[in-house]
Amino acid sequence: MHNFIIQHSKKIALIILGCLLAINYIIIVNGINSNLFGILFSILLFLIGGRKTSFNMNYPLLGLIFLLEFISFRLHTKSIHFLALSLFVCFVYYSFTQRFSFISFICILLFSSLFNTFFDYLTVEIKQTLCYSVYLTLKNFIHFDKIEGVNFYINNAKITIDTACMGLSMFKTGLLAGAFLLTLEERKQQKYFNLKQILLFCFFVILLNIISNYFRIITLILFNCTEENTFHHTIGLLCFVFYQMAPMLFLIRFFKPSKETITDSKPEYLKLLPFITAIITLIATSLEIQKDQDHKLLDNINPTYNTSKGIWVNKEVFKIVTPKKLIYIKTPSHNPLVCWTGNGYKVIESKIIEKNNEEICFVRMEKNGVQYFSYWWYECNNKKYTSLIEVSLIKLFYNKPIRLINETNKAQ
Repeated sequence: MHNFIIQHSKKIALIILGCLLAINYIIIVNGINSNLFGILFSILLFLIGGRKTSFNMNYPLLGLIFLLEFISFRLHTKSIHFLALSLFVCFVYYSFTQRFSFISFICILLFSSLFNTFFDYLTVEIKQTLCYSVYLTLKNFIHFDKIEGVNFYINNAKITIDTACMGLSMFKTGLLAGAFLLTLEERKQQKYFNLKQILLFCFFVILLNIISNYFRIITLILFNCTEENTFHHTIGLLCFVFYQMAPMLFLIRFFKPSKETITDSKPEYLKLLPFITAIITLIATSLEIQKDQDHKLLDNINPTYNTSKGIWVNKEVFKIVTPKKLIYIKTPSHNPLVCWTGNGYKVIESKIIEKNNEEICFVRMEKNGVQYFSYWWYECNNKKYTSLIEVSLIKLFYNKPIRLINETNKAQ
């Protein structure tokens, strides 16, 4: 029996992999749709950039898959489950070829839905920090009436830096270009980079992206061009080329791969113990994550919220409309900043404030010339939190129900 498994291990592994992908078909389609180009490019880099390595990656990959699936199992987080499935594909490929690419591995993490979620949560803070840095740079050359978050007031005119003006879409494009340059250099030299070199180059790419966005905002303000048009996009592309691509092409000359490629071509067989462990973990999580989850959003809710007048938008969102405010009671995955900006609101200011001796999040935003104040927090056991990581850990280890409450009203 053991010899049969060894002889047909590739076929068995591919059949099991196909079954796993079929079980998780909807999750995979949603994950690919969110980043089709990035995922396909990362897989292609993994195939052409993979190198034989003497370092045993079976157990590090297994440990990472187990950690991601533990989180997915407890929190029903489909984006993390999709990432675990992606790593399992790398695990199977490595098991049979002993080829691995740290460059492509970083790209796979980068284009996962998990990273998208993390990036969305930081977008507003990144915008505000960069805009204030631009203000400090230009205030000695241009007279600003005032600055409010991402709004610059110059000569009684308002210039708003929205997400499109930030060039955040260029962030991943820059890292992909960096990964391609590193892979190309490895193939030219027939050697490969060590992990420190890869991480250092990624650091420089991220730094160059920040510089590119910084000068992009400056240029847009100087030309008073924040509307979506050809000139606007041309400025973005030129900043990307001059402040990110050109320096990357210069820097790559100082990064030379030094590790010799392993040419040993002994046939490799599937390591049964880590493979079976990974399969059991993935199947158990796949079955659990597809169950309907009772979020208990309205359990022990504050009686000041008249839930009898509310409606369910979907299973994860409950809405209450009152004459003075709009109230949403949601699962923690629904970040109000992402929801509001997705509905056309421009975030002017975002910060943590203290109200009734408790810290909550405050957002000032605008749409169609009308400003709104929005207050939100996470709630567990009637205690308020502002950190998603903190409440996620509570859910992960104690399985306590958590909700997000968002109250919004017009600014007076």
